Amino acid sequence: MAELLKKERDFVLPGDELVKSMDYLPGKNAYREGDSVYAKRLGIVSLSNRVVSVIPLNSGYMPKAGDMVIGTVEEIQSNGWIVDIKAPYSAYLPLSGVREFIDTSKIALSTVYDIGDLLYAKVNMANSGSVHLSMQDPRSRKFRGGRIVKINPAKVPRLIGKMGSMITLIKDRTGCRISVGQNGLVWVDGERDDVAAQAVDMIERDSFHEGLTDRVAALVGGGPVPKQGDNYDKTQTKG
Repeated sequence: MAELLKKERDFVLPGDELVKSMDYLPGKNAYREGDSVYAKRLGIVSLSNRVVSVIPLNSGYMPKAGDMVIGTVEEIQSNGWIVDIKAPYSAYLPLSGVREFIDTSKIALSTVYDIGDLLYAKVNMANSGSVHLSMQDPRSRKFRGGRIVKINPAKVPRLIGKMGSMITLIKDRTGCRISVGQNGLVWVDGERDDVAAQAVDMIERDSFHEGLTDRVAALVGGGPVPKQGDNYDKTQTKG
């Protein structure tokens, strides 16, 4: 009989015994020793379909429904794709999350999204150890070309700015197309992508410094902006 020693969302230390049973499988940041599964990392217990995992406390991005994220296709399954979104666990993009109907008896899924493809997707559902994505949002797309700039997910609201003010400033003055993922990945494409990338790096480095908006404006060119542009909130950009 399975003996669960830790519950969902319990705090655990490396080496803590999570479950004493062969009925459960070790997931991410967990390992089996004998009949038991143990924690590899300091974190929070996650249980899903008899798989026990540990979500690291320093994992950075934690998915939530409604987020727009950037991810890389890492596996193709019979009815969907596994996508790496730089979270404690990978996300699943089911066939039902794609805009067009796909007849899998006639079309190989790799011709739709292949391993290595970079996607801009919406988190449709997120709970313990399970994340489902959707490509049905109008902003969703497969990226072609461009470059990825990384930023701490906690700094994403500052990059976006109040009502999208900061990211609009960078877009307008560099002429670049930019899509921001709440998971801290930023896609940039345009002739001045190096300047846009420098602006993103500046915001991450100096996010709480006074006068940041004017400094970003000086970097990207075009003169100063009104002081109210220096405020920000968690509004998401439309990319």
